[in-house]
Amino acid sequence: MEEALSDRRGFGLWCNLYSVNSTNNWGIGDLSDLRKLVKWASQQGATFLGVNPLHALRNRGYGISPYSPLSRLFANEIYLDVTAIPELADCPSARSLIESQEYTTELERLCRAEYIDYEAVTGLKRRVLKLLHQAFIERQSQQGTSRNAEFRRFLQQAGSDLECYATFRALDEFFSWQKSHPSWDRWPEPYRHSDSAQVAQFQTEHHREVDFHRYVQFELDRQLDSAANDARAAMPLGIYGDLALSSDISGADAWCYRGLFAPGICIGAPPDDFSSDGQNWGLPPVIPQRLRSDGYKYWIGLVRAALRHAACLRIDHVMGLLRQFWIPTGLSGEHGAYVRYPVNDLLGILALESRRNRAVIVGEDLGTVPRGFEARLARWGILSSRVLYFERNRKGTFRASRHYSKRAMVMANTHDQAPLAGYWQDRDLTLRDQAGAYAQQREYEAAQVERERERRSLCRRLAKEGLLDADRAVNPAQVIRATYSFLARTPAPLLGISLDDLAGETDPINLPSVVNEQYPNWSRKMKTTLEKLTQDATATKVLDLVRRERS
Repeated sequence: MEEALSDRRGFGLWCNLYSVNSTNNWGIGDLSDLRKLVKWASQQGATFLGVNPLHALRNRGYGISPYSPLSRLFANEIYLDVTAIPELADCPSARSLIESQEYTTELERLCRAEYIDYEAVTGLKRRVLKLLHQAFIERQSQQGTSRNAEFRRFLQQAGSDLECYATFRALDEFFSWQKSHPSWDRWPEPYRHSDSAQVAQFQTEHHREVDFHRYVQFELDRQLDSAANDARAAMPLGIYGDLALSSDISGADAWCYRGLFAPGICIGAPPDDFSSDGQNWGLPPVIPQRLRSDGYKYWIGLVRAALRHAACLRIDHVMGLLRQFWIPTGLSGEHGAYVRYPVNDLLGILALESRRNRAVIVGEDLGTVPRGFEARLARWGILSSRVLYFERNRKGTFRASRHYSKRAMVMANTHDQAPLAGYWQDRDLTLRDQAGAYAQQREYEAAQVERERERRSLCRRLAKEGLLDADRAVNPAQVIRATYSFLARTPAPLLGISLDDLAGETDPINLPSVVNEQYPNWSRKMKTTLEKLTQDATATKVLDLVRRERS
């Protein structure tokens, strides 16, 4: 960590890429938007640009959470800017499709929509991608083309993991078309094993379908690499990536590494003040003994994939490297127990790979944290996470800026909390009430009373630091400016500034413990377009204040 940071107190922007609204994307933030954000962030003096996990998803139904992916080894095709793919220039059929009345009408609908329609966006992009893949195949006969050579190098680098992932995606779509259950454990028995003769035969008979997914990952890697190269050239830490805790039990990783994941078990958290019944995250744990016996191949692959385009990496629920709370499927956290992991081996591999890439690692150590765990992270050179909303003393008042950790990334909030403007207006509490998250009306009213107490406490802290006038009413814009000036004063080496806060967004991107039928988790778009935000005087003023405080 020390080598990469060089004692600087930097700041960066972080965003939920899918929520980015721009004049050129197709109803969801894409990798061209990422490049624009990199350029703007670097112009503002940022050290890094953070994004949510870009892991592969099904992009329909419940399969839209970036923290419950099909695979943590590969990326989500929905982030591709299909208009930036080289084959488009020599593919009249794809250009005609994009320019057709059918397409332009649907694109306008998706771009105007308040929420992301993952399935529709994927469908539009997929139709174009199929045509571009066909054009790529036709050009592959020209063995001397640089594009073909790049593809071959990518296949060699990605190895058997890509072959297995692409085969899974083709099988998953085949059996979905057959109206079968989407989970691979409901496929016909021979196809539940990635190394079976029937799967090998499927690969041969459906070579084009398998190759399509190899092509998609190849182009994703190229576009991600372009964004990462821009970021490395313009900012000390470049892209700040995010590695999810686990992957969907019905996904590619669990199929390709069958036997590594524990069946009938989900990861979660024990009962606490946040959740009286505990939390069940619906994700399968890796069996620690099998992880070790396989030489940590899967963990090494995850870290290398995550650091391929990132010079700074957040590890979601980093305590999972020490222990994970296992819960039998279908039960609450009251029935779970902790299972220990070979933490020194896992941290050692993480340290080795980060050293090779000169990358900074940030551990998300919020929630139930084992005693001494922060010190363990520090010994390995891993930064902790500190979130303003949770940084209180024993009396419940907000800490002074000077009392923040010197070995942490600080943020006002995360994807699981309301943006500052929404926090100030109780927007998250209102939405939880509308979603039926409170069993009784008095629980909602108690939450409102507690929030008012928190607001007064935060105002007092900001006033003590000379950032607000405690005797005058304040609006959300003033609170946002004062809060980030406050966080910029902390001794923490890194500060993450939420793009949602800069834009004054109020609605949270996710309401924990609230299902998608009750609230559109992971689907809220930003109301302000990227083009307007980068020219917004209010956002620029916040960044100017932060830059001065951090210099």
